[in-house]
Amino acid sequence: MKKLFCAAVAAVALTGCALTTDRIELAYTPQSNVAPVAGANAVRVQVQVSDQRADKAKVGSKKNGFGMEMAPILATEDVGVTVKRAIEQELQARGFQLGAKDSLVNVGAEVVRFYNDHKNGFFAGDAVAEINLAVRVTSTSGAVLYTRNVAAQGLEPNIQLASGDNAKLALDRALVNGMRALFEDQAFIEALLSATKG
Repeated sequence: MKKLFCAAVAAVALTGCALTTDRIELAYTPQSNVAPVAGANAVRVQVQVSDQRADKAKVGSKKNGFGMEMAPILATEDVGVTVKRAIEQELQARGFQLGAKDSLVNVGAEVVRFYNDHKNGFFAGDAVAEINLAVRVTSTSGAVLYTRNVAAQGLEPNIQLASGDNAKLALDRALVNGMRALFEDQAFIEALLSATKG
């Protein structure tokens, strides 16, 4: 009986206002202590991001204490815009120039998945977010210099509410981890720099 009572309390606590839509403002935190890349200042990059998800506003769902999906969690800004800004911030931090005019190379990214799933536990749950980007670097002539599928997760552990606030924390971390995976790939940086070699 005591276990049943505890389970009921946990279910109610995790439910929160599960019937009302949450709108969250995603925020990207750039990597710190990034060193400029030698030769990057000679490369002008154009960044283009497209959101390929079926529902472009939805980034998660609130859940009740029994794990049932309830009201949607929506991003206040187009996810493609958020991802584009993150890529551009990391490029600038490394010394690359931005802009479509006179660009030597194009970074294209398709947002395949960007979604948070609340995982309910007995006394607490986790917010687990996933990002999946299809990234391609091409020269102005159209030659493909780099392709990669970038996948990363973000976690907000031990949550009591399956809410937009917790989803935001996990999604922000997933974006940070995705950018780290991309920009720590030396092949990506070399593809950008190779544009100066003709």
